Amino acid sequence: MRRRLLQLAATLVLLLAVLAGGGVYYARHAYEAPGPLAEPAQIIVPRGGLTVIADALAERGVIRDPRAFVLAAYATRGHGNLRAAEFVFPAGASLQDVLSILRHARPVQRRLTIPEGLNAKQIATLIERTEGLTGETPAFDEGALLPETYAWQWGDTRASVVRRADAAMDQALAEAWAARAPNLPLASPREMLVLASIVERETGKAEERPRVAAVFVNRLRRGMPLQSDPTAAYAAADGGVLDRPITRADLDREHPFNTYRIRGLPPGPIASPGRDALRAVAQPESTEFLFFVADGTGGHAFARTLEEHNRNVARWREIERGRTGSNGAAQR
Repeated sequence: MRRRLLQLAATLVLLLAVLAGGGVYYARHAYEAPGPLAEPAQIIVPRGGLTVIADALAERGVIRDPRAFVLAAYATRGHGNLRAAEFVFPAGASLQDVLSILRHARPVQRRLTIPEGLNAKQIATLIERTEGLTGETPAFDEGALLPETYAWQWGDTRASVVRRADAAMDQALAEAWAARAPNLPLASPREMLVLASIVERETGKAEERPRVAAVFVNRLRRGMPLQSDPTAAYAAADGGVLDRPITRADLDREHPFNTYRIRGLPPGPIASPGRDALRAVAQPESTEFLFFVADGTGGHAFARTLEEHNRNVARWREIERGRTGSNGAAQR
């Protein structure tokens, strides 16, 4: 009798071992088997814990069974925490692959480009409308943020982007100031920033910026008004964007930013200049030009004397008469 009981016990132990082995095999197979995702997918994994993550991945077709995902995540919890972020999952990703991505992969790097020449209000609107950034957009000064492309991750704060762009401008301005040509009529990095913002708004041609900067530097040295249309437009829009052509009344308006009415630099930037505009002001072209006017090709015609400038203006007006929307604004 005792022998039969021992045989029965041995049989039960063997049966349990076989069943356990089968369970381990099944679990391992489910853990390593290809998942249902038909093609690579970029997915935002939400916060909220295992169940929330599992449901989100099942809804997007990354995993088949949320319960199996939760069990696998719990069983492998010693491998690291799961992160809520935006990830790319390859086609056929297994539970093992998915959990590894959530623990160790680099989140998707999004890009936000701040174009050169935007003013503070335009930049704030751009940041505010960027989907995926969180929180409010903090206030910042005109010209404080460097136009550049910034990498960020889903869920980053708008304040963090502003801080980075602010620090980037501080660094770019410091580098330009340190590399400036001798005897520039600029007393501080702040004045360099102001002039660079005007140069940025005056021309979209990179090759022209050092020459445009030279015109304004030459005028500052002679005590001449800068007579920059973008400053008059900034004044007319009270720091916003002028949605109409500049008028004679705009040029005649008394305003601290209207360089047709003041001498020297305005009290602050009118936009955010890029690195090239900062470098152009730091190292302007060596020239005697004092005037420039649009040449009809997207660039400008430059002149040393008023007589030569007037001829350039006459040519521009001939071109302008063939176009609609001429406003007759004066040119430098």
